[in-house]
Amino acid sequence: MSHERSYTLTRHATEVLERRGIPLAWVEQVLFHPYRIEPDRQDPSLEHRLGPIAAFGNRTLRVVVNVKVNPIRVVTAYFDRRITLV
Repeated sequence: MSHERSYTLTRHATEVLERRGIPLAWVEQVLFHPYRIEPDRQDPSLEHRLGPIAAFGNRTLRVVVNVKVNPIRVVTAYFDRRITLV
């Protein structure tokens, strides 16, 4: 299945991925095959999808997604140093 049109990126997400050097392939890996999913503490439309990135020392990538829109929208993504999944 192609994920080409099954999500969008906000301008903020595009900027932080570039600035933080996070490849889109890693975002898609966590977006579509998360190790864990957490609800956002303040916004019920947001979901946090987490997954270890083997190519980056198994650090945890957190991808924040608005799941109330179609297609789903990636809001931001960052490596969460507070969480170790594997």
